[in-house]
Amino acid sequence: MGFDGSEGNGLFADLYELTMLRAFGECGMNGEAVFSLFVRHMPDDRNLLIACGLDEVLAEIERFRFSPDDIDYLRSLGMFPERFLDGLRQFRFTGDVFAMPEGTPFFPDEPILEVAAPIGEGQMIETLVLNQIGLQTLLASKAQRFVGAASGRQVADFGARRAQGFDAALKGARAFAIAGVSGTSLLAAGARYGIPVTGTMAHSFVEAFSSEAEALAAMMRIYPRTVLLVDTYDSLQGVRNVVDLAQNLGSDCRLTGIRLDSGDLDALSRGARAMLDEAGLAHLKIVASGGLTEARIETLVRAGAPIDIFGVGTEMSVSADAPFLDIVYKLTEYAGAGRMKLSSLKSTMPGRKQVYRQEIDGVAVQDVIACANEACAGTPLLQQVMRRGARLNSTPAGLSDIRDQAARLIGEMPAELRALAPAGRAYPVVVSDSLRSETQALRARLVSGMAAC
Repeated sequence: MGFDGSEGNGLFADLYELTMLRAFGECGMNGEAVFSLFVRHMPDDRNLLIACGLDEVLAEIERFRFSPDDIDYLRSLGMFPERFLDGLRQFRFTGDVFAMPEGTPFFPDEPILEVAAPIGEGQMIETLVLNQIGLQTLLASKAQRFVGAASGRQVADFGARRAQGFDAALKGARAFAIAGVSGTSLLAAGARYGIPVTGTMAHSFVEAFSSEAEALAAMMRIYPRTVLLVDTYDSLQGVRNVVDLAQNLGSDCRLTGIRLDSGDLDALSRGARAMLDEAGLAHLKIVASGGLTEARIETLVRAGAPIDIFGVGTEMSVSADAPFLDIVYKLTEYAGAGRMKLSSLKSTMPGRKQVYRQEIDGVAVQDVIACANEACAGTPLLQQVMRRGARLNSTPAGLSDIRDQAARLIGEMPAELRALAPAGRAYPVVVSDSLRSETQALRARLVSGMAAC
């Protein structure tokens, strides 16, 4: 099924992809093309990016097709002849895809995914690939900063209500989990991806009762193993109410924690921890939420605030400080010959490529962008994941395995790149001599051709 639950997803494309598909066909241009997906520039305050969204986009590519309703809509535009529309009924992607595994840190200009397919097919999936990889990569990269700032304490995703649409909330929860976020409040993400779900009550539950103590007692009675929200009126009085309820229950109390959602979280968490410990409730966890940024979490952690879990919403769900990626999908080869742009600040490198990561003592020190057919020192990052339109791994890795792999790969990055503060220098990414020579030669031919016109 497509994005909206319908039979097809072929309309998840920009109009120019359909006009070019027709034009390529009518011009007899059906040769093999290579398209490369990469990020031109690192967003501000980012030291690295985390590749994400591959499994989702491969699934959508496999089922990329045009339903009868899709074709009826295209017919209504009056732009396409009936013969072309009839051909769309059999449209299927038949190409190959090479990509970095999800969770791989990467840097500007490095291809994170490459498509080798008949040119019309490769062009048709441009918007789909950019949308799915771009969104999840952006959000995983943001989440990695939160997880790093928490320094081993749990981070939970509370942001579905602020995400920019259903798909962004659902795919965001997946991206967050890959980056190390421990759970989500979104039930749809829990059901679809097996992510642990978390959450118990809102301020409205407390406000609906005649007193806070009555509301907390009711929630404890119905859900004994729960986390109680204590800041509706006065946070520390809320903690006192929890202590009184727990002491009245004695050994029958199975409460798991409290949540602070506003105010000076450092001071309030210290006050709450002292009250809970004094009452013999040292086992209760403190959850903190409310407009948290990664910088604020880092400050709380460094100050030693006794917070066990951070609930993060808006800032992570919309990547508030960097809400877009300069991610592009460009033709780099057609019919066996390199292709490239020469535009100022937007030039590209020709051909299929490979990225080699070089390490010393288990720490990455440099990446090399090379031609796909050349061997360089280091670990090749691009792997073939689809052949002739079908995924090579019919049973994709589980989310927990991808998460573990991401943690390992992120852990191999230099410490300064994993920090929130801007690194003192950019991570070295170099171009191989062979690829540089091919790029320079093609540039010279193109410039010569323009001069001759």
